[in-house]
Amino acid sequence: VLRLVQEQREARYKLLRGFFRGADDGTAEELQHERLASVLLPLTAKSLGRTVGDIDWDNLGVQLVSLRRKTGQVIKLADDLVLMEGDSLLLSGKADMLEQAERLLLKGGF
Repeated sequence: VLRLVQEQREARYKLLRGFFRGADDGTAEELQHERLASVLLPLTAKSLGRTVGDIDWDNLGVQLVSLRRKTGQVIKLADDLVLMEGDSLLLSGKADMLEQAERLLLKGGF
């Protein structure tokens, strides 16, 4: 029974492997898989004051999965939702696209 439970647990963790970057996810093959990344918007982020609809997520090669305010409240996504300081954005995409999207959200260049 213990062995069966361990096998089932390992199978479930394999489903999540690659979504969040880990120490062993640096290979070229792993970089081509979709993953999740969280981006925290500080007071200096150039995307503050823009709406979710202002940002061309498809052109960035990522998808906005969810948004959490600094109060911890998860906000329902809508095109007219304004990005604010302290927002935490959960993005989905390939590693290089996620890095580019984070850079643009923080430093601008839209």
